[in-house]
Amino acid sequence: MNNQLLQGAYIDWGKIGEYSYLRKIEALTSLDYIEFRKPVTFFVGENGSGKSTLLEAIAVAWGFNPEGGTKNYRFSTYDSHSELCDAIRLSRSPRKAGWGYFLRAESFYNVATQEEEYSKGPFGAPSDELHKRSHGESFLLIAQEQFKPNGLYILDEPEAALSPQRQLTLLLEIANCAKEDSQFIIATHSPILLGIPDAEILSFDDGQIHPCSYEDTDSYQVTEMFINNREQLLRRLL
Repeated sequence: MNNQLLQGAYIDWGKIGEYSYLRKIEALTSLDYIEFRKPVTFFVGENGSGKSTLLEAIAVAWGFNPEGGTKNYRFSTYDSHSELCDAIRLSRSPRKAGWGYFLRAESFYNVATQEEEYSKGPFGAPSDELHKRSHGESFLLIAQEQFKPNGLYILDEPEAALSPQRQLTLLLEIANCAKEDSQFIIATHSPILLGIPDAEILSFDDGQIHPCSYEDTDSYQVTEMFINNREQLLRRLL
């Protein structure tokens, strides 16, 4: 039985413009429904494969601000999200989410600025000013203060600002929170985060979204190849 807060998402392609760029994203054009069966689901794939586009649309359809933050956040510095969010219908659990957060690496500076503004108001932003911390420290602060039991967390490349050691810290934060009935949907290239036990990995490569084992991800294979054959590989490249 699927007991996840977000059980799946349907796409009505009739609501997508005939000439929309979305129709050129191969992995998405064959998709009518995607199911989320595990507390942690990863989207993996090459740049431009559609994983962040789908992740963003799901986040906006859930009620998050397109640039990130909680459902309380209402601001816009640049309106760039696609029309896909208007074509998505979410399948939700009767169990109501107690909290949630949308974290995306590319617009985190804008969210951090808003965090400082909201800290003066009723929205409960982190107590420390994010711009006074390093980029990586700010990312971890968001995880440590915003990840709570029974919440939905949508993360787009959360490893972008983190060292390998801090990625392990984030992995622990995610794994522990998932054990407390929270759900995570994460787009990532990190072979460290992808190692979370019992997560479902969905690949956007090869023209369709499909389950993928950890060892079959490009993130794992390229990293393993570089570590084990660094000198030989660099000679060929350089």
